[in-house]
Amino acid sequence: MKAVIQRCTNANVIADGKPAGKIDNGLLVLLGVNQFDTSYEAELLADKIVKLRIFTDENDKMNLSVKDVGGSILAVSNFTLCADCKKGHRPSFSHAMEPVMANKLYEEFCGHISSAGIEVGKGVFGADMQVNINADGPITIVLDTDIWSKK
Repeated sequence: MKAVIQRCTNANVIADGKPAGKIDNGLLVLLGVNQFDTSYEAELLADKIVKLRIFTDENDKMNLSVKDVGGSILAVSNFTLCADCKKGHRPSFSHAMEPVMANKLYEEFCGHISSAGIEVGKGVFGADMQVNINADGPITIVLDTDIWSKK
């Protein structure tokens, strides 16, 4: 799984022209599910994001997690994170998981965040979405479970 995480003061999603998820202070997470990802990666990535210390403490050090600051997470599925751009100029999405299973893992990922006590706003899987964000910092982190998991 791949995730692009942005610290934000607020974010929202419009899906197929209708309001969907929205949050105030917290994290926007764009989530890509690769073809060989499993429930293991969904739980591992959710745990890493929940505990990621990218909010500042009283000494202006990035030392607090989204949970520590009472923040929320807006999770938006984004298969284009699985793009393979090695050949030519048109991205290939052959490494992205097929939609039914990808949606299942996306929902599992959101469930893990929610069970950690964090409010989760969501996009609409497979919809045409516009994501609006007021980035804070900006702080942007990219995580890829293929690189750091201990599977």
